[in-house]
This record gives sequence, C-alpha cells and structure tokens, in this order.
Amino acid sequence: MIYSNNMTDTRVRFAPSPTGKVHIGNIRAAIYNWLYARHTGGKFILRVEDTDLERSTPEAIRVLMEAMEWLGLDWDEEVFYQTKNVKRHLEVVDRLLASGHAYKVEKTSREGKTGIVTMFKMPKEGVIEFDDIVKGRMSKKAEDIPDFAIVRSDGSPIFHIANVVDDIDQRITHIIRGDDHVENTFKHICIFKALGAEVPKYAHLSMIVNQQGKPYSKRDGAAFVGEFRESGYLPEALFNYLLLLGWNPGDEREILSRDEMVGLFDLAKVHVTAAKFDIKKLLWMNGEYIKKIPQEKFVEEVKRQAAMVVSPLPKRDGDWWNYLAAQLQVRTKMMGDIKEGVRYLFTDDYPVDEKAVEKRLKKPGVKEILEDLAARFGKVEDWSAAPLEELVKGLSQGNGMGPWVHPIRVAVSGRGEGIGLFEMLQLLGREKTLERLERAAKSL
Repeated sequence: MIYSNNMTDTRVRFAPSPTGKVHIGNIRAAIYNWLYARHTGGKFILRVEDTDLERSTPEAIRVLMEAMEWLGLDWDEEVFYQTKNVKRHLEVVDRLLASGHAYKVEKTSREGKTGIVTMFKMPKEGVIEFDDIVKGRMSKKAEDIPDFAIVRSDGSPIFHIANVVDDIDQRITHIIRGDDHVENTFKHICIFKALGAEVPKYAHLSMIVNQQGKPYSKRDGAAFVGEFRESGYLPEALFNYLLLLGWNPGDEREILSRDEMVGLFDLAKVHVTAAKFDIKKLLWMNGEYIKKIPQEKFVEEVKRQAAMVVSPLPKRDGDWWNYLAAQLQVRTKMMGDIKEGVRYLFTDDYPVDEKAVEKRLKKPGVKEILEDLAARFGKVEDWSAAPLEELVKGLSQGNGMGPWVHPIRVAVSGRGEGIGLFEMLQLLGREKTLERLERAAKSL
C-alpha cells in the first residue's frame, strides 16, 4: 500500500474505546469532530477501538451508539471496528521491523511473566514538532521520548500502532481529541513519518474541569451522557452546552440551532484554556430548550408523566391540559421534574415539604387566615385565576399578598414553590382547594 492520506477532503474520526459509559469529555470531542466535518462538507467517521475485549462488550458498544444517536451525531460510512483490522496492524509492524524502525526485545511484566514485545525505535536526535490548530506550535526533543511498545508479548497490537495505521487507511485529515493525548501525538507523528505517510493536522481540546479547576469527574455530579438523559435533560440542550464548553460563536449568542452551529463552527475559535463545567448554566439552557418544544408535544409529555402518578388519568378536557402545560412549560428546567411537579393535582398522596410547613404555616394567625380564605373562596362564582387573585389582592389592601399566598400554596400542594398560585387553584378546582385549606387549618 502507498501511505498517503490524500488531504484534499476533510475526514475526521471519533475513536472511542467503549466501556459501557460515555463521558461528557469524550462526547464533546465527538461533537467538535462532527461539527467540523459538517462545516467543511467532509466526512465524520466512527471508529470503535474495541481491542480491550473485557470492557468492549456488545452492551458497551450499544450504549455508545445510543448516546450518539440520542445527540444526533450521525456518522458517514460504515462503522469501523478496530479488532477487525489486527492483521493489517501486524503487517505494518513487520514493515517497521524490516525498515529498522522497530525491534523486538524480551520484557518482564509486573506479574513477573517474561515475553517478547515489539518496540518502536524513536529517533535519538532532533525535535518533533507540529502546529496544533488549538494550542499553536508544539515541540519536544526526540531524545526525551523513550522507545515504546507497539505489540504486546501475546502478539496483539497496542493503541499507538493500531491508531496510526487506521488513521492512514481511513485517510483521516484532522485529528481532534483531548489534550491528554498530546504526548501520544509526538509518538504518533514519528510512526507516520517512519511509514512515509502524510501527518494529519491536530487539534487538542482543553480539559473539562470542575469549579475548583480539577478534571471533571463522577465526584462532581453527572459525568456520563446516560446520566444526563435519565435526569431529563434534552439532547439539544446538552449538545449546545457541551459545544460552548471550549468554543463560542464570537458574539453573545448562547442558544444556537444545529444549522447555526454547523455554519459558525471553526477550530481556530476553540479555547486554549480549560472549560469549567457549570451545572446551573446547563439547567438554564435545558429550560430554554424546553420552552421551544411544540405545545402539543409538551402536553403529551405532561399526560405521560401524570399517568405515572395515577392510572387511568381522571377525565379532564383539552383546555385543562393545555392550561396546565402552558403553566409548566415556562417554568420547567428538567423534563424529569414534571411528574412530581403535578402529583398534588391528581392525588392526595403527595409529599409535603416540612421546611415549607414550618416556615409558612406554623406561624401565629395562619390558622385563622386559612379558615377565612376557605369561607371567602367558597363564595367565588367564577372559579378561575383572575377572580381568585383579585380576592386576595383585596385582602392585602396593597401591602403585598405574601401573608396569604405562601400559606395557601403550602396548604393545597405541600410545596413552597411551583406554578403561579392562582393558576394552580384554577387547575385544582374549588372542591379540592377548599378541602385542603380546611384540612390544613384543622391540623394547625
């Protein structure tokens, strides 16, 4: 084979080692690769580096594929499995041995087993350097990098040789990956050159860190794509947020359509400094994307989650469901919060926030306020938000409705926050509202 990458067309790859979980750092690299391919009209290749047979199980590969499909990361060409190319890797190793760029040596493992491994022979003088699209000029003395193994004693190729051979065979033009691979890049450049292949362009992405500046991990909260999905984050929101962890469009925009992302993405704008993961920012962004969901689709989701509370669902007309959805949609930050957020509307078996009870109900005079409200509400002819609000506003005499609003909310829903109080009362209905106000007053 002639070792040539044919650099005329952009070809990038996402080359994960499936372990059963997909870290947000890895999927961000996939997002950047995908966007660069779509921006340049090139190809995005999925290469599954499944040589670790103990961890790269069919289940682990399935989890990887589901995460990518959920995020809309479609790939071009057939999925490439590295294990199917082992024969090719070893053929290239034989060429390196024949050309003097590799040699065999006896090594003793940590377990005390002795075997023959194949080593790549690093040049002993000169400087290895490359222009990183993100980090700029990178260089290292060749003498500072010792020879390294490319084939294990059991005859299996190691990451370094497999990675480079696959990049050559797949004609990869740009390698976009985390900066934890910088040291590997110096080694890989030497392998490319030893094989007479053109070296791809590199872009090393900065780490995602926590608020203390340390690598973001499971200890800091959700760290894997599946966890965000299960928590109720939308794929569009997670995609958008991860894109902004290390890149921005050059203006104040934060919510971007997929087409805008593709049109604007430029590796030259990727930040050199580490990106701090801010869960509050992601939560806000998720809420913004929830607001964009078509109303009829959001109504169906509300019904689906309400059915988890009580089944079959009580009879409510379409206007009631639309009204409920409208109140929820502008306030919901996590889709998974809907079920508990509507529980009190469908059953008397709902959790009560004891802190809210202590703060809002166990005060002098609250019992009398609730009894008075129950009596006044019972006389309201038009049971809807506006008249109910006017009634309470009249009681406050312009001094703020807090002394009435907060006790009512906790008394009828068990919660200290939620949708607008008077909209809540309209949805709950006269009978249930009065019943709960009276019950709360008696308990005090």
